[in-house]
Amino acid sequence: MSEPVLGVVPVRLESRRLPRKPLYPILDRPLLEWVWLRLAPMRLFRRLVVATDSEEVRALCVGLGAPVVMTDPGHPSGTDRVAEVVERREYRDFPVVLNVQGDEPLVREDHLDRAVSLVRDEGWEVGTCATPLRDPEARRDPAIVKVARGRSGRALYFSRAGIPYMRDAEPSEADLGAAPFLRHLGIYAYRREALLRWVSLPPSPLEEIERLEQLRALEDGIQIGVAVVDEASPGVDTAVDVVRMEQLLSGAHEPLTLKNRI
Repeated sequence: MSEPVLGVVPVRLESRRLPRKPLYPILDRPLLEWVWLRLAPMRLFRRLVVATDSEEVRALCVGLGAPVVMTDPGHPSGTDRVAEVVERREYRDFPVVLNVQGDEPLVREDHLDRAVSLVRDEGWEVGTCATPLRDPEARRDPAIVKVARGRSGRALYFSRAGIPYMRDAEPSEADLGAAPFLRHLGIYAYRREALLRWVSLPPSPLEEIERLEQLRALEDGIQIGVAVVDEASPGVDTAVDVVRMEQLLSGAHEPLTLKNRI
C-alpha cells in the first residue's frame, strides 16, 4: 500500500506585490478559493489542510468546508508553517508531506504526483519539479529561480542567476528549451523527517546571499530530487497575472465549482 500523503497549503495574508493576495478576487472569487477547488478533488492526498495565521483566511476556509490549522504568525516561511502542521498530533502519522502553493489555481496533479513519487517511490528526502526555461528573459529574471541538476536527478544548486553559465556564447532558444537550463517550480514533497530537519537548521550562508531557503537544505546535505516536467503552471503574483488568470479560468472547458469537488 502506498504511503499516505498529507497536503498542506501554507497561506499568509500579506504579499509584497499583490496586497492581500489569498483573498484577491479572481472572477469574483478569492484566489484561495480557486486553489482549494482545484486541489480538493485530487486523489493524491489522504488529507488536505490550509495552514494560516489569518482569521480572515480561516473564515474563508470554514465557508468552503476546508480544514484549516491556525499557525504561529512569526513563521519566516511557508516551510516552517507546513512543519508546524506536521507536528500536530492529528498529522504525525503522515510519512510524506506535500507543500502546495496557494497562488496557483491551475496547478497540475501530475506535477504534484511527480514530486511525491520522488520521495515515496524513488527514495529522495525531498522531491521537487523543474521545467525548461525556454525564454531568454526568464533566464535573466532574478524572480525566476533556476536549478542545476545532476545525472541522477539530484539538485546541485538553486540560484536567481542564469545557471548553468555558458562560457563561450549566450544560450539559444533551442538550448533553453531543454535541460540543463531549468527553472524551478515551487512544489515540494518531503519525507517527514527531512522536513523537520530542514526547519531545525539555522539560515545558511548561501541561503542568505540568494534569499533561497532550499539552499539551506542543500548545504546541510539533504538530498533533493528534481523531476523535469513539460511546463510551469501559471501563478498569481501581480495585477497583470490576475488578468491573465481570469482569462484562463473563464476559458476552461470544465469550470471549477464546489459541486465538482464532491
